[in-house]
Amino acid sequence: MSEIWIVVAVIGLGTMAIKGSGPVLLGGRPLPSRLTGVVALLAPALLAALVATTALGDGQQIVANARLIGLGAAVVALILRAPVLVVVLAAAIAAAIARLIGIG
Repeated sequence: MSEIWIVVAVIGLGTMAIKGSGPVLLGGRPLPSRLTGVVALLAPALLAALVATTALGDGQQIVANARLIGLGAAVVALILRAPVLVVVLAAAIAAAIARLIGIG
């Protein structure tokens, strides 16, 4: 078995252990109220981090390129309460135009 598959297996087992530990430790009791707020904010925080690193990162550098322009177009479309398909299309078109004119 290659090293990559060993890493995948270990990460998979670790993930299952972490997910399984919650129900085992709580034993059917509800989460404490202090933790409920934190858990509710985890998904948006992780999504924001993913978007920021994807839009601004290139290896070990921070760059401003066409992806950032596409993200800006998506933000504007979201502020205007556009449907998700329109938001994605606006971001893709803005990034494509930026690349066409030579930005990133």
